[in-house]
Amino acid sequence: MIAPEIFKGSSFMNLDMGVPNEIKFDTELPIGKVFPRLDLPLWEDTLPYYNPDFNFVEDNTIIDGHFEDERYFEHRMKEIKQWLYTKPMVIPRDLCVIGFRGGEYYTIPELGLPKEYFDRAIEKIREIKPKMRFEVHTDDRATAEVFFPDFPIIQDVEKNWQAVRYARYAIIANSSFYVLPRLMHGGFTIAPRYWNRYNTKKWEFPQNYYKQFIYI
Repeated sequence: MIAPEIFKGSSFMNLDMGVPNEIKFDTELPIGKVFPRLDLPLWEDTLPYYNPDFNFVEDNTIIDGHFEDERYFEHRMKEIKQWLYTKPMVIPRDLCVIGFRGGEYYTIPELGLPKEYFDRAIEKIREIKPKMRFEVHTDDRATAEVFFPDFPIIQDVEKNWQAVRYARYAIIANSSFYVLPRLMHGGFTIAPRYWNRYNTKKWEFPQNYYKQFIYI
């Protein structure tokens, strides 16, 4: 793994980083994309859906990309639960976790989800359990407080991951941060239809359709 020292979950997740190395790299800001300084062929996931050529990548190739289509990893979910193991968090049965992605998402018109999406999702949860409580887990407390003035808000990457991972009920935003923990749990998950293009109503990234989620 190139640049394992900047892995955001290293403080709470004992992930196997592969063979130790001192490969030099450059970082593109503000997104933090890593560019290794190696003269090797690059296989990059640039398509918005599964690319079967992934099965023909040769050794000594730099692999980079999103790889968010579940066909890349669904057959390894049992192992993924072990690789991404974290200390379990006890979530009450009457608590629904809301994963809210803020930050730069609300500087891009097609990315930032409107309050209407979350209101609809909350209403749908309450149809199932009228006395359900809600807790917001986010990377952007200030924006979350505007959207959810009456709910507890937690901004802590470890607690955010654990809550989304172990909650029986969850409402998630269109961020890859929430995908694997929810697929690992298998609980009731509401997600935005069209994913990153909820606001324009077009599936530009069909890789982000997951059979397990309920889209609204």
